[in-house]
Amino acid sequence: MLKQEIELLLTPEIAFDELARYDAILSQAGVKPGEADFVHLKRRSIDARGRQPLVRLRADIYSSRPPAELFGPWFFYPNVKSNSQKTIVVGAGPAGLFAALRCIELGIKPIVLERGRDVRARRRDLAAINKEQQVNPDSNYCFGEGGAGTYSDGKLYTRATKRGDVGRVLRRLVQHGATPDILVDAHPHIGTNKLPAVVQALREAIIEAGGEVRFDTRVTDLLLENNQLRGVVTAAGEAIEAEATILATGHSARDIYELLHRRGVLIEAKPFALGVRVEHPQELIDQAQYRRAERGLLPAASYSLVHQTEVRGQQRGVFSFCMCPGGFIVPAATAPGEVVVNGMSPSRRDSRFANSGIVAAVELSDMDVAQHGPLAGLHFQQQIEQLACQAAGGTQRAPAQLLGDFLKNKPSAHLLETSYQPGLVSVRMDEVLGPVLAERLRQGFRDFGRKIPGYATNAAQIVGVESRTSAPIRIPRDKDTLQHPVVAGLFPCGEGAGYAGGIVSAAMDGERCAEAVAALARR
Repeated sequence: MLKQEIELLLTPEIAFDELARYDAILSQAGVKPGEADFVHLKRRSIDARGRQPLVRLRADIYSSRPPAELFGPWFFYPNVKSNSQKTIVVGAGPAGLFAALRCIELGIKPIVLERGRDVRARRRDLAAINKEQQVNPDSNYCFGEGGAGTYSDGKLYTRATKRGDVGRVLRRLVQHGATPDILVDAHPHIGTNKLPAVVQALREAIIEAGGEVRFDTRVTDLLLENNQLRGVVTAAGEAIEAEATILATGHSARDIYELLHRRGVLIEAKPFALGVRVEHPQELIDQAQYRRAERGLLPAASYSLVHQTEVRGQQRGVFSFCMCPGGFIVPAATAPGEVVVNGMSPSRRDSRFANSGIVAAVELSDMDVAQHGPLAGLHFQQQIEQLACQAAGGTQRAPAQLLGDFLKNKPSAHLLETSYQPGLVSVRMDEVLGPVLAERLRQGFRDFGRKIPGYATNAAQIVGVESRTSAPIRIPRDKDTLQHPVVAGLFPCGEGAGYAGGIVSAAMDGERCAEAVAALARR
């Protein structure tokens, strides 16, 4: 029986000590230890607004055994190996994996097709990018089991709470090996060192329940007749048929966008954002946010920044994106001849560096829609990524400039130590970004420098380019059936279709698409 709900502020020393926290919660609530059977910690967040950073907790105190649903529900998967109803799931990122598991729960056999390799084999391809600067177009930081999020941080925070059950997604992750802390923390995070094992467990659950997961299986064509999708064709020439196809390929599968456009499937150009990664000493961010460089038990400090800019009479937002405290900048190109950067953090977030994307909105009016049609945003991205590669010498080394020098529009005689393994080359970033985008970022950085002391100085450097913030294309779908408005049997899903923006929102969208497939089958 629920006795009392309580919210309180504690010092980190007490908040992160289980016994001390328990005593503090009961004391604050005026409850004697013998009167409480169980204390359920519901939420934990850092409150750094005062002189002394504190930890804000919300907890429920139970006077008797708490309800079973407090610890679940857990998920049990029926065996669908011999089921006649099948669904193809293209892509084994969070949208695809969660779509497959939800299909199984609904009695549908999923056939998951992933162009890249499994999480363990992917590591060799990532090492080849970092050390040998060789990009495998099918297995890299974006493609492969788990999708882009597996080796790009594993942040689980989302604002898309109206799109599905966030708690359900987090509980499924915990059931498959994620730390239970993600059920409590305001900004949950698994970490790139731990997320691969969770992804592998999700895959094993699919296979154990009779689903299929095929790696090194790239889709190259559609079995499309009279606006009815009957299945797909792989690079090996195999035709795979199913009643429905969930397309969950992620935001960087440019060949899929081109395939859809070539086959006359309706797609649309959409706005996205593009900019750079900025890298600071983590100590500087800790000092600014916690007012002390030694954070003790507190996690590496993060930040969230936004500013409205105006250049040539056009207003555009500039904002921080995928901030990675205690993290690393990584190469996220998906083809030779381009340079793309992203950020990641291990679970402990113990790197000496903090990095974040700082990006500006790119609207349809900024693209050449007249020439490239729905692929205009894709061409916009490609052009800047190729310029970045050329400016830095044609390898995976990235163009970079000291932030203070960028603001003064002067070249950097030297660069700082970096977490980016392939290395940096000093470049005037205006030459890569162009004058309009560069000026937007300057306005944003100047504003951010007023908000965070030391931020907009030569203590930091910008690294280019951060261009894969979201898909530059939307694959339309009916808002009720989630099916493509023209092509029956096609269910656009997740980030690649323009309906999600991170691991959790993509997972929720995958589950919704699976439910839509099941609903269609019942008609």
